[in-house]
Amino acid sequence: MNFFKKTFDKITNKQEPRKLTQVSQLLVGDIIVLTDSFALPESLRTQQLQVTAVNTYEFEHHNQTEWTLQGANALTLFLSLEIDDSTELKFSLKIEHDDVAALFDLDEFAQIFDEPGQAFLNRQEDNTHTHMWSSEQYQQNAFAKVGFFHRKDHRSENLSAYEGKDSGEQFEQYTLYNQDQSKGIDVEVWQEGDTEVFLTLYRPLTDIIDMYPAS
Repeated sequence: MNFFKKTFDKITNKQEPRKLTQVSQLLVGDIIVLTDSFALPESLRTQQLQVTAVNTYEFEHHNQTEWTLQGANALTLFLSLEIDDSTELKFSLKIEHDDVAALFDLDEFAQIFDEPGQAFLNRQEDNTHTHMWSSEQYQQNAFAKVGFFHRKDHRSENLSAYEGKDSGEQFEQYTLYNQDQSKGIDVEVWQEGDTEVFLTLYRPLTDIIDMYPAS
């Protein structure tokens, strides 16, 4: 009798496979599959992207989870959720100085850092790397927004409220959008002076057609 009870307990106590039903549940190792819509850049279309890291952007009034993604094309992308009246996928592509110089007049681009932050950018020329990621025009929306970047997942780890090694890396964020806010630019200026530029793309949740938990 005890033998059958122990066997039954082992079966019933066996951990059920993890279910993945929402983007907000993504963990390292999980995979997302994107639609074949021609509204997406080729670097996203039909791609299977694996989560390689989960980090956190901490702002004054909210924390934002960021998933680092990598696919078969070896291109590193970033995903977060833009939550307002509705929730959208925000894909980010980091671009280099040469890309910025090709896309925009650098004197115009430098106005992003001038107070009160009302830069208006006209695109000069696209390239294969930025094709379908960029827009013809952008208007600045945010100026020197202070945040902290944490190389940890705030959903499972507490973020330090104190200064020091656990407080995260401080940066200032400058944001621009195109007319319908379907595309944007994020510029992050770090305390050491390093500047990173990202082209951002806002898409419906339905662009993710499948998700697979890490095995």
